[in-house]
Order: sequence, then C-alpha cells, then structure tokens
Amino acid sequence: MTVIVRDFRREDAPAVCRVARTVLPYEVTTPEAVLFDVERANPAKQHRLLVAERDGEIVGTASAGVAYDATEPGVSSVAPLVLPGHRRHGVGGLLLRTAEEHLAGVGAATAYAWVADEPASRAFAEHRGYRPSRSAHFQRLDLANGTLPPPPPLAAGVELRTVADFAADPRPMFRADAETTSDEPGDISVDFDDYDDWLNHTWHHPLLDHELSTVVTVDGEVAAFTAAQSDGGTRYLSGMTGTLRAHRGRGFAKLAKSDSLRRARAAGYTEAFTSNDADNGPMLAVNTWFGYEICATEVRHARGLG
Repeated sequence: MTVIVRDFRREDAPAVCRVARTVLPYEVTTPEAVLFDVERANPAKQHRLLVAERDGEIVGTASAGVAYDATEPGVSSVAPLVLPGHRRHGVGGLLLRTAEEHLAGVGAATAYAWVADEPASRAFAEHRGYRPSRSAHFQRLDLANGTLPPPPPLAAGVELRTVADFAADPRPMFRADAETTSDEPGDISVDFDDYDDWLNHTWHHPLLDHELSTVVTVDGEVAAFTAAQSDGGTRYLSGMTGTLRAHRGRGFAKLAKSDSLRRARAAGYTEAFTSNDADNGPMLAVNTWFGYEICATEVRHARGLG
C-alpha cells in the first residue's frame, strides 16, 4: 500500500474536514473553515497544509506554519492527524517529516505540537524528539439533555449584547481580545497589535458565530465576552472567554457563557465544547459549574529544528 504526501487542493476540503472531525471530535470545523485557513493565511505564517493519500484515499493531514506574531522569533507549530485505521503504516511519520522540513526551510527554529495524552500518541512524539510541557483539557456539555444552571443576575449598568452588535466598529472587541489573550497561560507569547490581521483571521473567520457570541458591557464599555464558534449544525465551541482586568472577580465570565449557551441551545445546537489550560483553575471551575465534563486531554510538545 503506497502512501503519498502532497499539498492540499481546494477539492480536498471535505476529506480534510472528515479527518479532523474523526481525530479531534472535540473540535469544530467545516470544509469552508479549512479553505479559509489556507486561502486567507497571513503570508508571514508560511502556512502549508499537507494531505496523505493511501491508495488514493486521504487518510491524514498536517498543518504547519510559523507563529509570525510571537514575541520569540523562529517559533512554529505543526499538527499531524491520521485516521485511526491507518496508523502504524508510516503515514504520520511521513507527514511530520515533510512538515518539519518545510518549517526548517522557512527559518523556524522550534516546532510546537499538541499531542493526545495517551500512550501511543505520546510515544510517537517523543520518539521523534518532541518533549512535553503544559497540558490542556477539552470538555463537553450535553446541550440537548443537560440542565443549565440559572443565569447570574444583571447588576446595575450591566448589559448583555452580542458580537453582531459591534459590526459597524469591531475595535472594542479587538482591544478586549488583545488584553485577555495576553493574560492566557501558554508557551508562546504573542504581539497582539495588528488590527487588520485580526479582522482578516478572527473577525471574518467562518466559524465565529457573531449572533451566539455574547458580550458583557458595563456602562456601555466591553467588560467580558465569550467568542462562540459553530458548524451551522449541531456543534458549538467556546473559542475564547475573557474578562478585562478591571472587571475580574464579578462573575462576568459566567454571565457571558450562560447567555451564549442558552442562545446556542435555542438555535438547535446539541453539543457544546470548550478547552482550557490545565493550570487555568478559574475557567475550569466555571465550566464545571455549567456541567462540562473533561472528554480529552492534550499535552503540548516541542522540538528544536535543524
């Protein structure tokens, strides 16, 4: 059985989406999102999406790119995915090696990869020189059959809006995203200061559901938000929930997520997913309060290139 690794073509989008949904059932994606990520990537990212064919069938993918907005130069990421029935046939190793050669060729010095926290995946990564660091927990909530806790009350001056309300001027959302993202625990620090890049890759991303994303305002100013992603069918994901520093400790994260989850359930979504750094105790506690349960854990690994 012959394995061929080649570059992505537009007609591959449904097959790539199928691989991602199978390997990462706790993520949300669509063929449209796959195309968007390839065709709208910032040139500085040097983004490359590879597919692995085995006897003419796409059985794996690998996304590779430079973290062009990182404060540390030479940082990159790679994400090989292989369908379960096609592992241990050299598919993952060939995808990873091709992706690493691309990254090294464009000047990357370090590659980061998220690895499923199970023996086979960790052994695959560590055998190829990757070393583990921090962990992240993925959580699932049954929106169709679960019971959401009562929404927190609104204090004076506090209002609930949606991201769609900021369509005329998204800059307040950009500033809120920049501040809260900079405080997120992680291995890579970023310079979050390019508004046009944010518009192109976040605000206009096809997965960002403007109507389901809730914004908490205090006296008209953005205080907290939850950015909802959806597949237009049954799956909803909290892409980011953040509270600005001046408003923390007032329960606004719960307020935003509570409103967004209720909107999602009313719109017919049946499964909600989210993820948090394993050290992010406050958000893990918030999600436990809503009834989320951990469904998977990934461990970030890193390897020097070249």
